[in-house]
Amino acid sequence: MIGSRFLISLRKFRIVFVVFVVLAITFSCANMASPGGGDYDWDPPKVIGSTPLQGAVNWQDRKIEIVFNELVKLESPLEKVIVTPPQQKTPIIQAINNKVKVEIRDTLILNTTYVIDFTDAVVDNNEGNVFENFAFTFSTGDRLDSLAISGKVLAANNLEPVKGMVVGLHSNLDDTAFTNMKFERISRTNERGEFIIRGVAAGNYRIYALDDTNRDYMYDNPGETIAFFDSILVPSHEQAFRTDTVYKEIRGNSKELEIDTILTIPYTRFTPDNIMLRSFNSGFKRQYLQKVERPNPDELKLFFGSATEMPRITPLNFEAGADWALLERNATNDTLQFWILDPEIIKMDTLTMQVAYYKTDSLNLPVMTVDTVNFMNRRKRTQEKDDKKKKDKDKEPEIEFFKQTIDIKSVANVYDAINIVFDKPVKDSLEGKIYLQRMKDSVYVNEEIGPIVQDSLNPRRYTIRHKWRPGDTYLLSADSASIFNYDGLWNNKIEVKFKVKNIEDYGKLYIKLQGLSTDTPTFVELLSKSDSPVRKAIVRNGGVGFANLNPGVYYARLIIDDNGNGKWDTGDYYTKRQPETVFYYNGFFDIKANWEITEDWDIRYLQPDKQKPLEITKNKPKDKDSKRKDRENREKQSRGQNNQSSSSSNLGGLSGGMQSVRR
Repeated sequence: MIGSRFLISLRKFRIVFVVFVVLAITFSCANMASPGGGDYDWDPPKVIGSTPLQGAVNWQDRKIEIVFNELVKLESPLEKVIVTPPQQKTPIIQAINNKVKVEIRDTLILNTTYVIDFTDAVVDNNEGNVFENFAFTFSTGDRLDSLAISGKVLAANNLEPVKGMVVGLHSNLDDTAFTNMKFERISRTNERGEFIIRGVAAGNYRIYALDDTNRDYMYDNPGETIAFFDSILVPSHEQAFRTDTVYKEIRGNSKELEIDTILTIPYTRFTPDNIMLRSFNSGFKRQYLQKVERPNPDELKLFFGSATEMPRITPLNFEAGADWALLERNATNDTLQFWILDPEIIKMDTLTMQVAYYKTDSLNLPVMTVDTVNFMNRRKRTQEKDDKKKKDKDKEPEIEFFKQTIDIKSVANVYDAINIVFDKPVKDSLEGKIYLQRMKDSVYVNEEIGPIVQDSLNPRRYTIRHKWRPGDTYLLSADSASIFNYDGLWNNKIEVKFKVKNIEDYGKLYIKLQGLSTDTPTFVELLSKSDSPVRKAIVRNGGVGFANLNPGVYYARLIIDDNGNGKWDTGDYYTKRQPETVFYYNGFFDIKANWEITEDWDIRYLQPDKQKPLEITKNKPKDKDSKRKDRENREKQSRGQNNQSSSSSNLGGLSGGMQSVRR
């Protein structure tokens, strides 16, 4: 009897358990959206305790523990968290449940204020709300230094906010402190380029920014990006006030608000709080002979690690006349290419040469160095096999032409030049070998061509500049076998047709400038939507004009050209030269065909960090409300899916009922 009752009870338990599981699964499937029970958490974590206390003095323990009101985590602590004074050994920083623990591994310095600057590394575990500008401070002595210096770091050439750059102070005002000593107090810029150096004592300081690639907190590598401020800083504080406005709903409508209260809130303002540092890279690269090549029997190439003065090259195992080769190089001489013209030298298996050049030593100074290099003809055997195959063929070999590229669009601008680049240097001049014709009354008529200019750096490149007639069609041509190169090859027939745009296809822009010194050369660049220069013009008589602009949207950048060389130049710390100053027009120009626009631009109306249009800013600041908007959109979509699911269920029930009736 007892056994039967037990079996019945066991069966009942199993039935109840199965029903419970089915109900649980059904309930969970019917509630795919976030469960109710309260508003979404938008608040960042809050500190509810710490060991030691915030701002403690006479603290000697290297372990710090900070307690928050919820579970927290750290995002990129090695990049975002910075301890000042700078640490030789990387501190151990970790988040455990609702605590953040920091262990300083260096020996604590006596009578020193320590700041652990978390910037925006601390976020809550569930929603990722950021605790911005959080810093923890304590002192190993009986005094806590509490002054602060703040500002921004912008890239000098394009005013982009610079993220993750170390900004540091020196109370030693000597110029060599930056290059020989570690920073005394440091901070790091956030994604908006902003920094706050906390725990500063009263005194005089110089401030610097450093992309500290080797993490030694000093500018001992001239390849690092830096910024320096010309003036001495004296930190201080003052009592100030700010106003906060409290709004209330109108007639219970959350979308209609009116001012309820304006609050005046006192606070302590630490100055200076508007330091603007312009970062730059001096362009330093180590000079050395990287490699040499002989890709073809008549080509010699030398590659250097960086820009250099023209090296002195002396042949050692062959006699070289004045015209044994043509030199092709770039403007900085870091790539040299010799086109050998002497057939006897081309036949040699190995060419040995002496190269005298400036090489960077361990002190980053240029030192004259002499290297002996060999150029091996590794293609000789392959070439001999190819020649033998050609001879073995019965049929007549195909005519081989040399190659060239002609750079002109089929629909050209009135200001375009024609660029012709041959695959190898050609003999003699091109004058009288290339013709230009213009279509007139459906017939091409000869036109005197503009000068054909050989490039001073690249002997294979030629440029033709001509005063094109708007709306006309042109034909550029050359007869076959009229141009020869040094290999004895000649050209195939050349015919290139193109049409020039009408003047009515263009717009004009004139910019009147204010806030500009008349003494210094200045130019303005028009920029594309990718922040790339497309046109440049020199400022004259307080303004700058651009004619023949293709329709479209343009942005503008103005450069104070201190040395008058027509380009932006970087700075140099060792000579205390700041990079040339750049201004951005805070807007755009919408150019339309056959329109002329005149605009005013006061270049100093806005601070540098407010000038660059957001549309062409690459390092865009994050929208603080973006997370809220994304959350609201997801909830709307979720509610829509739930409503649709509910409607489908009801329709299904109705359909089932109808089927039952039919049966």
